[in-house]
Amino acid sequence: MPASMSQPPHDVDAECAVLGACMHDSAAIDEVRPVLGDDAFYRPAHETIWRALLSLHSERRPTDPIAVNDRLGELDALQRVGGPGYTHHLAGASPGISGAVYHAEIVRRKADLRRLSAAGLRTLQRAQEPGADPDVIRSGIESEMRAERERALASGHGRLSQFLTDGWRFVTETGAETEPLWGTPDKVAWGSGESLMIVGAPGVGKTTLAHQVVLARIGLRDTVLGMPVTPSKRVLYLAMDRPKQIAKAMVRGIEATDERLLRDRLAVWQGPLPATLDKEPDLLADLAAAHQADTIVIDSLKDAISTLVDDALAVAFNNARQRAIRNGVEIMELHHQRKATADAPRGQRPTLDRVYGSTWLTSGAGSVLFLSGDSGDPAVTLHHLKMCTGEIGPLQLLHDHTRGTTTVDPALDPSALLAAHPGGLTTRDLATLLTGETTPSRGAVEKARRELERLVKAGKATKAEGVAGGSGGGQQARYYTTVRHMSVVS
Repeated sequence: MPASMSQPPHDVDAECAVLGACMHDSAAIDEVRPVLGDDAFYRPAHETIWRALLSLHSERRPTDPIAVNDRLGELDALQRVGGPGYTHHLAGASPGISGAVYHAEIVRRKADLRRLSAAGLRTLQRAQEPGADPDVIRSGIESEMRAERERALASGHGRLSQFLTDGWRFVTETGAETEPLWGTPDKVAWGSGESLMIVGAPGVGKTTLAHQVVLARIGLRDTVLGMPVTPSKRVLYLAMDRPKQIAKAMVRGIEATDERLLRDRLAVWQGPLPATLDKEPDLLADLAAAHQADTIVIDSLKDAISTLVDDALAVAFNNARQRAIRNGVEIMELHHQRKATADAPRGQRPTLDRVYGSTWLTSGAGSVLFLSGDSGDPAVTLHHLKMCTGEIGPLQLLHDHTRGTTTVDPALDPSALLAAHPGGLTTRDLATLLTGETTPSRGAVEKARRELERLVKAGKATKAEGVAGGSGGGQQARYYTTVRHMSVVS
């Protein structure tokens, strides 16, 4: 029988780390005690040292090795645990108190496995006894499992309370305002803690746009489409779909001087993952942790899920997505539209049902950007189908396929349109210019109003209030570009 099978589950190194941390700083005792519970240590000497630490801490005495040795001496147990040198060794070998809870969870987990293993052996022995009664054995099993469940529930850092927070902290910290990863506070393309999905038909520039955001995240540019991008620590790019083509696309925006940043802050996984994310919900978070990445790009979703149309698998993928986000990982996903709607009129605003697959894919995303246009066309339209805050666009985009860059067509930029009309524009005027409709809808007019008010707030425009209606009729408010902004635009 292998040695690993002949000994009960245990981790001596983790036990040493916990005891050393508690001797280094008594505050660690309060952190690890709820996790360990009773009888957690495998080595009897370690359990004896732990009891001495608890005794000293309850009396508000120091828990350093000298104090521990003194208490063990009073109990006539010092030599039994290995002598004064062993406790000093434990304190010196501790990696610090920052990982004490994590190490305590290892110790607790091994102790749980030992108890379960022992319970299994007892059950086996009872079943082999002459005249064994199945009902009595079942009753004993149920009693022991009930005790195990109660012990797990009592663990302050168990799986049922690991991610628990109080209501005040939830609403003031979890929901606190954070800087967007891409965009401005009033127009967020990619929000922190909320995944971004970029959707479109093949060849419309999804990868081109995503690469620009990635390069900005690793510090090679400041903005994309005129919107600021917050830098990240490290990006993990999952190049599962034709990695060679992805590399050819990305190199367009790279210079030789960018080598250091690319080596330090961008990691690329080539080809299929070890398992699909619907089968292993922790794989995404594990990949980020293994490669020290705070951002993951999934290129593309069809290669990360067993099938995209199954609601159950889409829910399982969203579970994987949310587990990674809960661990502080930001996620961008590239995805395709439904083929049946690929030939929809270009000016027609797409809807979320044009995104391929189960609706649960988009339901769990924070922001969904949709690129519509013809394959290889340098001019495409960006629609913001699902948003964190205010809607972005629609924007007419121009791809430079040689340089791998994308810009907003100034012909339909509200700021540029206002600068091109010295006599000013009303909200209806701007809505007409943006939509091309002589009678724009109320929604289009309201959106134009928000755009103009945003320019006023940014100091790029001024507003002349309108006149209320009466016998002579009313007059709409009119917006003018500022002289300073006009000179910048021109």
